[in-house]
Amino acid sequence: MALAPIRNRRLYRQIADQISDLIAGGTYPPGSYLPAERDLSASLGVSRSSVREALIALEVIGLVDVRVGDGVQVCALPPEPIASPARASLMQQAMRLTKPGPDPELPVALDLDIEIPPFALLQARRVIEPESAALAARRATEADIAAIEAAFAADAAETRTRSTTHPGDRMFHIRIAQASGNAAFEQFTIILLGHAYGGMFRRLQSLYTTTDMASRSQTQHAAILDAIRAGAEARAHAAMAAHLDMVIDVFMRD
Repeated sequence: MALAPIRNRRLYRQIADQISDLIAGGTYPPGSYLPAERDLSASLGVSRSSVREALIALEVIGLVDVRVGDGVQVCALPPEPIASPARASLMQQAMRLTKPGPDPELPVALDLDIEIPPFALLQARRVIEPESAALAARRATEADIAAIEAAFAADAAETRTRSTTHPGDRMFHIRIAQASGNAAFEQFTIILLGHAYGGMFRRLQSLYTTTDMASRSQTQHAAILDAIRAGAEARAHAAMAAHLDMVIDVFMRD
C-alpha cells in the first residue's frame, strides 16, 4: 500500500488513517520507525504541521511512540482492531449548542466533541489575538488593565513554581480579549484556549516545549501589557503577533 496525496479537510485525521492502515497492514511492523516528517510531508503533499498533528494523534491512541531527536517508532499492535482516529474523539464532549438558523431544517451548531488540532488552534489565535490586543490598547479601562495585571502576576508566580498547566497564562490572554470590548473575540479566545488543553495539544507541549519557553513568554507578555497600558495599538498588535509566532516556532522545531 502506498501513501496517497491528501486533498480534503481535516488533514491530520486522514493522514493518521493512512499511517494506521500501513501499520495494520505490516508495512511498518512494531519496533520499526516511520519515515521522517519531511518525507511523509512530501509523500502526502501536506505541511509538516499536519503530519506532526497526525503523529501526535496516533501516539495519543497508543499506536506510535514519538521520540524527539530519534524518530517515531511503531508500538506493539493492540489485540483489538485499530480504532480510526477519524472516528474516535480525543476529547470528551464539553458543550453542544444548537440554534435554529434562517432555515429551521439547517441548524447552526457549535460542536466541541471534536478536538481541534494544535496548529489549527495556534493559527486561529495568531489571527484573532493580535487584533484583540490592539483593541484592548484602545479601549481598556483601568479595571480591565488591573485584571490583565493580576493574570500576568499569577502567570509569573506559576513560572517560578514550574507549573505545567499555567492557568495564569490562559487567563492573561482571556483578560486581554475581554478588554478588547469585542464579545466575539472574547468567546473565540475562551473556546480556543479550552481546546488547547486537549490530549493532542498537551502531548505536543510535553514533547516540544523548551526549558526557556516560560521565561520567554513572560518577557513577551510584559511587552504586550506595557503596550496596552500605553494605549499603543500597533505595538500591542505586533507584540502579541511576535509572542504567538514564537510559540508556533517552538512547536514546529526539528
